[in-house]
Amino acid sequence: MGQSLVNIKTTNGGSGVISRMIIGSLLVMFFYTGYSKDYRVDSKSSTLLWEAKKVTGQHSGNITFGESSLVVEKQKITGGKLIVDMNTIVDIDLTDAGYNQKLIGHLKSDDFFGVAKFPQSTLEVKKVESKSGKIFHFTADLTIKGITSPVEFDAEVNETSGKLTASGILTVNRTKFGIKYGSGSFFEGLGDKVIYDDFTLKFNLVADSK
Repeated sequence: MGQSLVNIKTTNGGSGVISRMIIGSLLVMFFYTGYSKDYRVDSKSSTLLWEAKKVTGQHSGNITFGESSLVVEKQKITGGKLIVDMNTIVDIDLTDAGYNQKLIGHLKSDDFFGVAKFPQSTLEVKKVESKSGKIFHFTADLTIKGITSPVEFDAEVNETSGKLTASGILTVNRTKFGIKYGSGSFFEGLGDKVIYDDFTLKFNLVADSK
């Protein structure tokens, strides 16, 4: 191939321009494939644990990721979009089946996540900054119930041989997404029925290069 390009250049100046364009394109493809990769999140291997607290106690459970992907350059996440299937929300601390079902029904209602109308929540990565070692600081847009608000969090990211993991904890103020039920910030006289505004999402992402 190298010899044919030399021959084209020496016999036809115009074709030499074309050959240089071809070489340039090949170099762009080489560097792109070498430094930028798309990773598909493995929803079965990944975990997302939620925890919410109130004056009299707390509840926790799991939610499952939907079809999600991340963009990685030089072992650093630079973009991506995570989708959470809100229909998969479960509680793991209530052992009584009746109370468990009642809680999940309430969380799926319009008082909280309005799952019938908003079956998905999303997080879109906007900015990533290196902190120390494998710890990175993320700025992202979180969308819940159709309302988008910026969030920030730290995560440990590891990438080797086409396998990526990212773990951390995201704290969410639910009132920024119109979820005000039981909030002492908006209602007075709730006493011990207050549900705190913040809840946490502890995530462990596992993704494979496409």
